Amino acid sequence: MSPLTSSMANLDDLLVKTSRTFALTIPLLPEPTRREVTVAYLLFRIADTFEDASHWPRERRIAALVRFAELLEGDDLAAAAATSPADWGAAQASAHQGYVELLSEMPAVLEAFAALSAPARYGIRRHTARTARGMAEFVARTADDGTLVLDDVPDLQSYCYVVAGIVGEMLTELFVLERAALDPITPYLHARAARFGEALQLVNILKDSADDAREGRSYLPARVDRAEVFALARRDLAASAEYVHALQRAQAPRGLVEFTALPVLLARATLERVEGSGPGAKLTRPEVAAIVASMHRALDEERPAIPE
Repeated sequence: MSPLTSSMANLDDLLVKTSRTFALTIPLLPEPTRREVTVAYLLFRIADTFEDASHWPRERRIAALVRFAELLEGDDLAAAAATSPADWGAAQASAHQGYVELLSEMPAVLEAFAALSAPARYGIRRHTARTARGMAEFVARTADDGTLVLDDVPDLQSYCYVVAGIVGEMLTELFVLERAALDPITPYLHARAARFGEALQLVNILKDSADDAREGRSYLPARVDRAEVFALARRDLAASAEYVHALQRAQAPRGLVEFTALPVLLARATLERVEGSGPGAKLTRPEVAAIVASMHRALDEERPAIPE
């Protein structure tokens, strides 16, 4: 059994070690959504780690992703939680120590997953497995040296859907779970959920394109003008802002508004920085802090969290 218990503090420790952005935003969520999203993020991060293991043979990455999906889809969660991390090659999957620790603590994360409510488990299980299997399909397209090349904008959007759009759909299901006040806007949110995820993924791809190329990933199609990708990201961010405005107008818990608004605000500012300064450009910590403070002021004063 893993030495890590599934207490919120220990899950938060893994969160901090594996994501700067989500470690900042997930604690804003109200319970039980906070715990549900924490567990979901860690499960998705496990799948991401297998997908990103470009130093592994293609077949090994595919096998790990498919096996992980089958583990989540299985009926015996207790048996899944007893899975030995050594079986997954945890020490060799990544050079990132946080990801290595997450893989070594997979039994505890699965234990926390098993303790969630049945409706939350259903959504997280279904969407995480969909993502893992979709990632396996893209890994199957990589060359022998691990290089992945996307062909055009629809191909880029398909990839973004697998790794981020599905996340947006899953989060939306968790947001509206047992919140009857959000029933009237649920279809509106679902219609924008995948584009929300696509927006954030596109900004990350544009920001990290130089690093990705050095690591054998080419998410920006060679025959597509980058201006077209920037324009798509801006349209998706506009749809994401509509999502946040709908939550705010429906008087959703403040934590839900903060959790969804902050990534959009940061992505908007990052997109402008990358467009002006090129790949690799990032917001400074003081700039991030100023954006967070501005959002909180707007909510305190009952103004839109994202300026309309």
